[in-house]
Amino acid sequence: MKVYLLWHVHHVAQDDSGNVRHFENDGFWASEEEGDDVKLLGVYSTPGKAEKRIASARLLPGFKDEPNCFWYADYQVDEDQWREGYTTVDSESNI
Repeated sequence: MKVYLLWHVHHVAQDDSGNVRHFENDGFWASEEEGDDVKLLGVYSTPGKAEKRIASARLLPGFKDEPNCFWYADYQVDEDQWREGYTTVDSESNI
């Protein structure tokens, strides 16, 4: 079974020119380390239901300030993620 996870990002991370980066043609991205606020709005059974939630959320405080920073993606239920584990990198150690 496939579901659709819906996210919103309040972007504050800046590009090399000092401009706040938003979703453009390069798809979803966010940098919580640089202050972007990522929120999971819900899990939906169809893209249409996710789109309906986006429409209603765009009217709410905070979300309406960044009306184009919603993203949803399909996920297979009962499918493992992060199968290889992960490594924490200390950004100050220049690893």
